[in-house]
Amino acid sequence: MQLVVLDGWPINPNDLSWDCLKEFGTLSVYDRTDSSMVARRIRGADIVLTNKVKVTGDDIRSDRALKMISVLATGYDPVDIAVARELGIPVCNVPAYSTAAVAQLAISHMLELFEHVGLHTSLVHRGAWSASPDFTFWREAPVELNGLTLGILGCGQIGRRVAVIGKALGMKVIGTNPSKNPDFVGEYVEFDELLRFSDVISLHCPAKKETIGIIDSDAIAKMKDGAILINTARGSLIVESDVREALESGKLGGLGVDVVSSEPMSVHNPLLGAPNCTITPHYGWAPKTARVRLLDVTCANIRAFLNGQPQNQVN
Repeated sequence: MQLVVLDGWPINPNDLSWDCLKEFGTLSVYDRTDSSMVARRIRGADIVLTNKVKVTGDDIRSDRALKMISVLATGYDPVDIAVARELGIPVCNVPAYSTAAVAQLAISHMLELFEHVGLHTSLVHRGAWSASPDFTFWREAPVELNGLTLGILGCGQIGRRVAVIGKALGMKVIGTNPSKNPDFVGEYVEFDELLRFSDVISLHCPAKKETIGIIDSDAIAKMKDGAILINTARGSLIVESDVREALESGKLGGLGVDVVSSEPMSVHNPLLGAPNCTITPHYGWAPKTARVRLLDVTCANIRAFLNGQPQNQVN
């Protein structure tokens, strides 16, 4: 059995072990793979593992030995699902491994935008507090979350986890989701209501036809003046130029993102240098505990497939 990992470094930058995959056969791990190299590297492989490297229909057809594609992530958009289905090749992902981690980061962005911890830490280190005539000092006053309204767009596992944390902080929680999961701790509302009443909007929906660009100038115009927007889902959910304009005008009070439209982030991305904008480099999923879970479930997926009972199959 031949296994090939196309982009191993993001998952395992030498702080984890690939041993659980080696039990299935000969393992080849590439740190990164350019699109032009995919077909060559997977040739003869029985199982191909990818995180963000695209595996096209042509790539899939080129590997006649291919029996399974394992996605080292929850999102499986890098793989041509239709061709894999046509050829009877199961594609399996890893759902929910980073729920706690991504929810934690979404709340971290929210807290930073309301508490300004980074700003004040920097000012203190530069001597501003030492030079203050008073026992206290602030450049931007913190804002209480208690009593504010948190709107969750996409009430899947991560969105529901963020809702629980928001409620624990004393926030009123509302949400919008096509299927109204009864485990959601808030109140379900229509999308326009969520825009109109939320002090904070946190995005947790997948990128698909209905949601790409859902936060544009029209949606922003319906929001409260000074509302905060958080996006730890997919960069394509927001129209970045519209959001930049809203930040500059003050219509949006702040933005916190872990994802952008093109990654790694382009130096020309309109969010760079935008006011009241916190940006992290798509690392919400990356705590070691989450990555260990990711590998464990991946190995379980492969074992289940080899036993004739594929699990977490998306096609």
